[in-house]
Amino acid sequence: MVDAVRTPDALLEGLPDFPFAPRFRQVEGLRLAHIDEGDGRPVLLLHGEPTWSFLWRKLIGPLLDAGYRTIAPDLAGFGRSDKPVELGWYSYDRHTDTVAELLEQLDLRDATVVVHDWGGPIGLRLAVEHPQRISRIVALDTGLFTGHQRMSDNWHAFRDFVERTDDLPIGMLVRRACHTDPGDTVVAAYDAPFPNEASKAGARAFPLILPTSPEMAGAQAGQRVLEAMRIDERPKLFLWADSDPVLPLSVGERFAAALGGEVEVVGNAGHFLQEDAGEQIGRRIADWLSSG
Repeated sequence: MVDAVRTPDALLEGLPDFPFAPRFRQVEGLRLAHIDEGDGRPVLLLHGEPTWSFLWRKLIGPLLDAGYRTIAPDLAGFGRSDKPVELGWYSYDRHTDTVAELLEQLDLRDATVVVHDWGGPIGLRLAVEHPQRISRIVALDTGLFTGHQRMSDNWHAFRDFVERTDDLPIGMLVRRACHTDPGDTVVAAYDAPFPNEASKAGARAFPLILPTSPEMAGAQAGQRVLEAMRIDERPKLFLWADSDPVLPLSVGERFAAALGGEVEVVGNAGHFLQEDAGEQIGRRIADWLSSG
């Protein structure tokens, strides 16, 4: 039995602009959560570090209005999902497998995957390994990690901070990486899933498991995904913030070029561009899908 924290449901009620009811499933003895709204062609929204499905709330309305079904899982260790307390439980393979299980359970087909931050390595790997389910890809301020990539000084400072900080200040991290301060109520909503120090193992694990050399776990899988994506002909849309302190625009331009695309710049936005320009991004994705 996995030792895990389950966030009391009451802590995640009444959050701003987030009326969506959770749905739950059991995976590896854990209760994992997702939201599933609307009908039509599915759009799968994959969050990263240290957020949860709340991150996507501003995009969901425009996507629903345009006639798309939106599914946003909370990765294990985040949001309404159970949170294993051991750092060693978390891995690239395990995160990918738990989302793959959701694809299978919902029998998603002809889906668009929208990825951000660590959602990128997970979602792009799913696109490679489950091509019959994913038809289009939207990438927001993300990347693939092969152990060869150069990480910014800001990222190394962040990793060092996480490694030495057991009680990670989740909301503060989100606030600092937005272009416009999202306000105390929104910051509190990012803190809400983490009622104690033990519940933050998943958030602490992501920076520590990112491979910074080709010999590290996950690097070979990341390399396979990158090589497959270089020749992948599925439609891709790259949206990148102009003021991302974690993954600067220059990184996005190189990443898009490696995958055969070009970046569309989102102005006045930071790493969490969904907070800074969520409605704009949601409309852009909906327009792009409708024109394809």
